[in-house]
Amino acid sequence: MKTEYASLLEQALKACEQSYAPYSKFRVGAALLCEDDSIITGVNVENRSFGLTICAERNAIAAAIAAGKKKFKALVIATPDADYPVSPCGACRQVISEFMPPSATVIFGNSEDSYISSTVGELLPYDALHELASQEQDLKVSKN
Repeated sequence: MKTEYASLLEQALKACEQSYAPYSKFRVGAALLCEDDSIITGVNVENRSFGLTICAERNAIAAAIAAGKKKFKALVIATPDADYPVSPCGACRQVISEFMPPSATVIFGNSEDSYISSTVGELLPYDALHELASQEQDLKVSKN
């Protein structure tokens, strides 16, 4: 794992200590690397109505947006209570794709020795938002 990503994993694991997961006992932490090299963390916040649970990934992105940051380079998700790397859920993949380019790095793992490195595009290969933007760009080029 690249050194900067290892540091992000450490921060995501540290963030897990603040997770609120009294129902599932499944802590999740996320560390989001912003374009300016600042790092924003997030944790999962459960609710007894599970549909209202906020995932760590969306929590980190929302906190970054609230801090005025809108461009991100990488996201690392830590799941220390799992026996294997757990990927982002579908809702998180959709939100991640809203704010990160398809080439951005996404790493998920339960430890420094057990992780998967991917990209936004690999997690959500048929992302209509980016496909439409690409088609719009192609149309502009062909009209000129």
